[in-house]
Amino acid sequence: MNADEWDEIRRLHRQGSPIKHIAVQLGMSRNTVRRALTLDEPPSDHRSRRGSVVDPVDSAIRELTADDPDITIAEIARRIQWDKSRTTLARRVTSIRAELSTGEPQGSAVETVSAVPSVPVYGTSFVGRRTELLELRRLLGDHRLVTITGPGGMGKTRLAIHAAVEYRRAFPDGVRVIELAALRSPDLLTQTVVDGLALANRDMHASPTENTIIEYLRTRRMLLILDNCEHLLDECAQLVSVLLRSTTYLRIVTTSREILSVPDEFVFPLPPLPTVNGTESSTPARGTGSAVELFVNRAAAVLSKFELTEENRDAVMRVCDRLDGLPLAIELACARLPVLSVHELADRLDHRLNLLTTGNRTGPQRHRSLQATMDWSYELCTREQQLLWSRVSVFAGGFDLGMAEEVCSDDDVPADTVLDGISALVGKSIVHREEGGTHVRFRMLESIREYGNSKLTASEMDTLTLRHLHWCARLVTTTADTWFSADQRAGSEKLRRNHANIRSALHAALLDSSGDDEVRMAADMVSRAWFLWSCGFSVREHRMWLNRILERETAPTATRGRMLVNLGLVQTLQGDRESADKALTEASAVNLTADDAITGAFTADVMGLKAFFAGDFGEAETRLAAALQMYEGIPEREDLAHTLRVHLGMLYCFTDETARAAELFETVNQRAIAVGESWLRSYAVYGLGLVALMNEYFEDALRLGSDSLRLRRDFDDVVGTTLVTDLLGWAEAEAGSAERSAVLLGAASSMWGVVRHAAVWLESLGGAACAIREAGTKGFGRRPLRDVSFQGSRDVGLRDHRIRAGRVPTVR
Repeated sequence: MNADEWDEIRRLHRQGSPIKHIAVQLGMSRNTVRRALTLDEPPSDHRSRRGSVVDPVDSAIRELTADDPDITIAEIARRIQWDKSRTTLARRVTSIRAELSTGEPQGSAVETVSAVPSVPVYGTSFVGRRTELLELRRLLGDHRLVTITGPGGMGKTRLAIHAAVEYRRAFPDGVRVIELAALRSPDLLTQTVVDGLALANRDMHASPTENTIIEYLRTRRMLLILDNCEHLLDECAQLVSVLLRSTTYLRIVTTSREILSVPDEFVFPLPPLPTVNGTESSTPARGTGSAVELFVNRAAAVLSKFELTEENRDAVMRVCDRLDGLPLAIELACARLPVLSVHELADRLDHRLNLLTTGNRTGPQRHRSLQATMDWSYELCTREQQLLWSRVSVFAGGFDLGMAEEVCSDDDVPADTVLDGISALVGKSIVHREEGGTHVRFRMLESIREYGNSKLTASEMDTLTLRHLHWCARLVTTTADTWFSADQRAGSEKLRRNHANIRSALHAALLDSSGDDEVRMAADMVSRAWFLWSCGFSVREHRMWLNRILERETAPTATRGRMLVNLGLVQTLQGDRESADKALTEASAVNLTADDAITGAFTADVMGLKAFFAGDFGEAETRLAAALQMYEGIPEREDLAHTLRVHLGMLYCFTDETARAAELFETVNQRAIAVGESWLRSYAVYGLGLVALMNEYFEDALRLGSDSLRLRRDFDDVVGTTLVTDLLGWAEAEAGSAERSAVLLGAASSMWGVVRHAAVWLESLGGAACAIREAGTKGFGRRPLRDVSFQGSRDVGLRDHRIRAGRVPTVR
């Protein structure tokens, strides 16, 4: 319980609310409410934490992790002589490491494992808004949907995210923030929500992803924040309505410039920060949430010695008043303090606002004030900086320096001046710097991006959009052409970082106003990068773009043939055999005209894979062997040839021809080592582990499975990761590690269950198991799993993959 919560408890109690109601409304225990009512003063303003068996050794853990950030859990346990649950210790160590990394205390809410941060972390402190925070918490106690509304720059996103951090313990299943500002295609809304819930990389089912979201959230006590909904109002309203009808405990906060207009919505208009400080002191009252407090905080970040004094107090208040207390406007104004005094700042704002408030009398006053702030910042830029500001607005989801130099430069903005231009825009708080690993990227707040975009003429916008499409097309096709090489990891990472940009480019290429050249570029992108679903795009999204482009690009060319084969591949991965048959049949028909060797070989390859998944091993071997022979005549497509060898090797594992399988896997492994490739090598190493498992070399299978996971850690390939996890689970079982086996098999079972396209794998793997048993061959097909049982399953054979269908592993 912190000071804010103490205030709210006492306020509700004064209004006559019973202790039980207060506890439910604020998401805390009744004892906490009773304790608050016995205190005459608020407690220290920090989040209380439940007692834990780890508490007595907390300080020792902190010292060890601070001295050696890479220290293992096992070593920590040894040094502190830990004899309790290793999982409990691991959770506390993870929490402490996160706290040391971010400087923020970590909550104790249980959250699902996610590949993305659940809540964004800001580099600047949150100022004020205490009243709004308490009101938002009260509303979430009474309403399942709250929409925070207000004009751009009002601080809607910041309030929602800070509330999520402040009150997250009220939601035992966690908090998720879904950012929608960079999303331009309404059809991808549900996919983006699935991404934010950490389900996207596992959801490859062809049915609508709303079902996956509903199943995941149906009984969870979770807070979901949908940020920046104004450009997707209809789609957000529909999704939110479905979620509210289909779940029990879910709470949703949306931020939008317009309300969603759904029956269950409670609208929370966010007002400007008050411009009157409310105190005669020269120091703003802490917690008042005034515009003056925000100004002083941000000014001190820009000028370390800045203080509110009697000399500058009136000028500061005049600036805040002229900016209507808009947080974004105040932050932009403070960015000018390195070159302007507060008095000069106030004078310039007076002039700009007096000039611009006569321009758009029909618009809201706050919107005109934000527009005036933008105009003022724009006019303080040089002409070259203004052009660069407008041009970098073409990027979605961020950009790097090289992208800006390539897409945004011309005679007016030479490439060698872009570095200085971006530096200037960062200094003016127009562009924000983000650093991840060894890469620096830049991003603009959406309001600033929209303002820059509005400064482009139609002709300039067309030119920039085309150049942006060219850049994205080069990125995708270059990565595809160098996929089987040492450049693979870097290419995959760049594709993931520019997911939003590639989406935006594909969307622009398919507009009704786009020409044939743009459509052809889009077609080339999605047909060459057959592996796109392992680099940030889900299989479902890859399929969507293929279908959309095939509707526009109808000529019987080699590109259309390759798109159709790609479509057949992703449909096969989804288990949609009927659709895959149609796509592959049409691909063969198109290739009669196009006569493209790659399309012919790739079609035979995917047909073989489809037969393999269907359990028709004879047909699969015939087609795969024919495709391999075709690939041998196309030396430039080593990636496809080695992918086929992996398919054929897995087939031979299921027909108990382990020597032939090992030869194929080793061929891929050695060639991948020679060129520095990682992704296909991870499959080859997995295959060698599968061979070792079948031949009862369990320690080798464990080693090879671990090596495969290490090789694929930089890729978003859930199918491969699930297969390897499964392999490790069976190997641990046969090696005698029942507990580790149960954990691994449970994880794999969970992943298959979430994917929901597992039926295609289960059918093929189960068919293989039955075939081996009937043939009486050696290996794990006839031996029961030692020391591990599954609910609802008796004497489960190691190759009876039917146990994956929802059964939970337990240790005997």
